[in-house]
Amino acid sequence: MRSLTALPVYNEGAHILGVLEGALCYSREVLVVDDGSTDATPQILAQRNEIHVIRHPRNLGYGAAVRSAFHFAIANNYDVLVTIDCDGQHQPQMIPTFVRAAATADVVSGSRYLRRFPGDSEPPADRRRINQLITEELNRCLGLRLTDAFCGFKAYRVEALRNIHITETGYAMPIEFWVQAARLGLSILELAVPLIYLDESRSFGGAMDNAEVRLAVYRQVLERCITQWKGIATPPALPEKSAPAAASCGD
Repeated sequence: MRSLTALPVYNEGAHILGVLEGALCYSREVLVVDDGSTDATPQILAQRNEIHVIRHPRNLGYGAAVRSAFHFAIANNYDVLVTIDCDGQHQPQMIPTFVRAAATADVVSGSRYLRRFPGDSEPPADRRRINQLITEELNRCLGLRLTDAFCGFKAYRVEALRNIHITETGYAMPIEFWVQAARLGLSILELAVPLIYLDESRSFGGAMDNAEVRLAVYRQVLERCITQWKGIATPPALPEKSAPAAASCGD
């Protein structure tokens, strides 16, 4: 099974070498999607000739970087695409586990909340709350059983990505992905991963640093995507659950 590990990066000069070296230990082929970095990241990558590099001419957003990785994996006929974040949250030694699991599921999604590991970090309160709320709303609306909607450590069966069309370029991209995955009937498996936060002050950018603004944006994206994909497939019916200002599930 031919696999590729992709690292979406933006101004990760402080972390890129360590994460890249780790990924190369556990993946024969590595792609770095440099989303318009303005720090030392481009210079660091230019010195490496054993990796694939895509460079966006300007910062387009996390979702755009992952979308570029999807397109690259499809165009080059890989069997499995693994994505890991480049901020030190994810352990590259788990890459082979994700690749093996992709033999049994279309999407293998890391979960920091499936179980606890020794030494786990305590997540920033607003990030945990928003993750929990959006995860619950995705489950309620789509009939999923996720425990972590936003973990960037994933493995995708590349053939399953051919019908995924990402338009969300920012941090709301996972919401759009989950809506499409559910409507297309993709099989999903969660794998427990350690909960590691090395930089709790990391910015989402602009107004998205405000937790309530971020939650409102995520809910707007969820409602829009559900409405857009309504009728393409029917998720299992679940009991209604009250949640103030939650997405309406397109009803």
